[in-house]
Amino acid sequence: MARISRGWARGFPVRMAWAPVLAVSLGLSGCVGSESRVAPRKVSRPQAASVEPSYAAGVATPASSMQVSSPGQLGGSTIGTGPVKVALILPMSAAGQGAVVAQSMRNAADMAVSEFQGSDITILVKDDNGTPEGARAAAQQALAEGAELVIGPLFSGSVQAAAQVVRERGKSVIGFSSDASVATRGVYLLSFLVQEEVDRIVAFAASQGRRSIAALIPETQYGRVAEARLQQAAARQGLRIAALEYYPAGQPQVGVQRLARVIGGPAPQADALFIPDNGDSLPAVAQALQMAGFDPTRVKPLGTGVWNKPRIFGLPALQGGWFAAPDNRGFEAFAERYRARFNTDPIRLATLSYDAVTLAAALARMQGVQGFSDAMLTNPAGFAGADGVFRFNPDGTNARALTVQEIRGGSAVAISGAPRTLVASGT
Repeated sequence: MARISRGWARGFPVRMAWAPVLAVSLGLSGCVGSESRVAPRKVSRPQAASVEPSYAAGVATPASSMQVSSPGQLGGSTIGTGPVKVALILPMSAAGQGAVVAQSMRNAADMAVSEFQGSDITILVKDDNGTPEGARAAAQQALAEGAELVIGPLFSGSVQAAAQVVRERGKSVIGFSSDASVATRGVYLLSFLVQEEVDRIVAFAASQGRRSIAALIPETQYGRVAEARLQQAAARQGLRIAALEYYPAGQPQVGVQRLARVIGGPAPQADALFIPDNGDSLPAVAQALQMAGFDPTRVKPLGTGVWNKPRIFGLPALQGGWFAAPDNRGFEAFAERYRARFNTDPIRLATLSYDAVTLAAALARMQGVQGFSDAMLTNPAGFAGADGVFRFNPDGTNARALTVQEIRGGSAVAISGAPRTLVASGT
């Protein structure tokens, strides 16, 4: 667990609990000289699809401490007994993986309250059934019960629906969707945003002398967002985009064949290959690359946080590849305590709920309900949570301090640590 969380859990004085992180330059990117950028070759554009959190392995079991739902609470329960009420809206009864994720995030909230000594908050847990309509109803009920802040929901449509209700009352939302389009002032996303990860990995690649990037883009919303950010980040760093190729999710063979002339042969036209795909599809991508004769020692594979899964680390075509992600040590420390408490592994997103609830407890301790104002939540110094330093930007997105990790024969090794401070918003 990161230092701010430890401080909060021990009940440090308010001035120490704040643990401000001074807004100074990160120094993430080593700028390179501007090159003339050649227009990339493109194929058909990908179709849009929903973008939501990537679920990690680890199925949570129900916590024995969960209270029985009261009638009319939309399947809700409460955590803590403090005077300041905060809602936590999750898809507790949603079909499929959503309910598993919700239970693990509910457990993490319980853990956050228990570890914050003398917490001043009560968490009103509400079930949105995984639907926008359920989220709207859950937010209405939470506000009727006195909630001063809403944490959640998980899915983008649900965040939008809840936010419409909450913002009408002048209160704020800390949502978990990874779809940055739902973010706005007063609706802050505490999620792992692909935009930040693309910025980090492109800047690092530039600092290491890479000059030209090719990209294999899955035809998913995640891929579309990553591609758009790649173009912006490459322009900022003076990198040339040599080619863009798209492929249907899980079917990379044709895209790899089209790209082979750019990334293969004795004289590749690119010195880096960006692949914003996840652990489910990357083995097929890696196999297609290997069959096409791709050499990762000549063209550096680049990725985002969705690469951070053990089954990726042994793929031959990705050896030596770099990806941006939060520092693993924070999650590992959190997971160890979680297992001791609930006798099961947390899902990867559980730290988001933990950090959101811990932040709410710290702000309530400092200033009561005034701690949930936009000015407090967007403090440019940011906060240090289980996944490292983060900050809410005024537009509702977030900035995170990320590591760069290198894949080395079955493991990932941090080769560039997460900065301890964040640059000012909008930079």
